[in-house]
Amino acid sequence: MKKRLILSLVLLLVGQVFFAQELALVKEKSKIGYINKSGNYVIQPSFETAKSFSDGLAAVKDGKAWGFIGKDGKLVIQPSFSNIKDFHNGICIVEKDKNWFYINKKGEKLTMPYSDKLYDFNDGLAFMKVGNKIGAFDTDGKVVIHAEYDIIKPFQNGFARASKDSRWGIIDAKGNVIVPFEYGDIGEYADGTTWAKKGSLYGIIEGKDFKIMDEVDRIWDFQGQSITYAKKKGKIGFIDKTGNWVIEPKFDKARSFNQNLAPVCVNSKWGYIDTTGNYVIEPTYNDAEVFSNDNLAPVKGKDWGFIDKTGKLVIPMDYDISKSFGFTEKNKGFNDGVSRVRKSGKWGFIDRSGNLLGNKWFNNAELFQN
Repeated sequence: MKKRLILSLVLLLVGQVFFAQELALVKEKSKIGYINKSGNYVIQPSFETAKSFSDGLAAVKDGKAWGFIGKDGKLVIQPSFSNIKDFHNGICIVEKDKNWFYINKKGEKLTMPYSDKLYDFNDGLAFMKVGNKIGAFDTDGKVVIHAEYDIIKPFQNGFARASKDSRWGIIDAKGNVIVPFEYGDIGEYADGTTWAKKGSLYGIIEGKDFKIMDEVDRIWDFQGQSITYAKKKGKIGFIDKTGNWVIEPKFDKARSFNQNLAPVCVNSKWGYIDTTGNYVIEPTYNDAEVFSNDNLAPVKGKDWGFIDKTGKLVIPMDYDISKSFGFTEKNKGFNDGVSRVRKSGKWGFIDRSGNLLGNKWFNNAELFQN
C-alpha cells in the first residue's frame, strides 16, 4: 500500500513537471510540431496550421476547423471553430457560425456581460466595450469596472492606466481610482510610483504627490527597477523614484537597467554602464540590448552575438535575434537558458554556451511558451 502511494505521488509530480514545461512551436518543412528545451520533439510535426501554447493549450487546425491540444499532443477540445484566439486565465475567444464568444477549457460556451467587442482576459479581467466606453469583468462574468472610461490599458501588477475625458489616471483591478485623472499622459504604476505629464511638464508621482522635473522631455517606465531613464534637452540620463537624477543626462540613447547594467549609446556606439554611471563595458557596438537574468546580453557588430557581464564575447556575432518583448517578460535574447536566433534564413535555439538545441534549424520557430 505504501509503495503504491509513493508511486502515485511520483507519477503525479512527473505529470505536473511535464505539463508545466514550456514548449516551442517549430516548423520543419511544411509541418508544425513542438519541442522542449532539450531540443527534442514532445509533439511530432504533424500539423499544417497551429499556434504556440498559451495557458497550457495550443490551437491546431484540422481542415477548416480549429481545436486545442494539450502538451501530450492529444485533442482536448475538438476542432469545431472557424476562428480562435489564445487561452488566458482559462478562457478563450472563439468564432463559430459567424458568432464570437468565450469558452472554457472544456470547450463549453460561457455567458459573459455584453460587449461590442470581445477582449482577451489579462490578470483575471477582460475589457468590455459599450458604445465608446470601456469597462471590465472578471472570469465569473461579474462586472467589476463599469463602462465609463475612454481607454483602459492592460493591467500590470493589479493596476492599469486609464483615460477619462481626455485625462489619464491609474485604477486598480476593482475600479478604484489610485491616481486622479489629471494628466495628459501617465506611465506604468508600481510600488506607489509612476511618471506623468501635466501640460508640457513631466514629473514623478509618488503616492499622490506630483514632482515636476525641470526641462525633462520624456520619462520611460521603471519596469520593476529602482531607476529609469529620462531625457533632458535631448540627452538621456537616469532618475530614481523620487525624481532625482542619479546619472546625469549625457547619453544619446539608453535602455533599462537589469543585473545592475544598462546599455547606453554615444556617437552611434553602444556600451554598458553601472548604477554610478561609469562604463563597465566600453561603447564599441553598433547596437546592444538589456542583460537578461541569464547574465548575457545581445550585442551587434555586423550581426548579433552575446557578451557576459565582463564584456567577454561568449557567443560569436553570427546571428539575427528575436523581436524585443521587454525584459520583464520575454527578452530580446536569452530566456531561462535559451535564445531564439536565426542564421542563413533558418530559425533555431542556442543555449548559454552557444550550442544549437537538438543540433537542428527550422523553417520557423516561435518563443517557448507555457
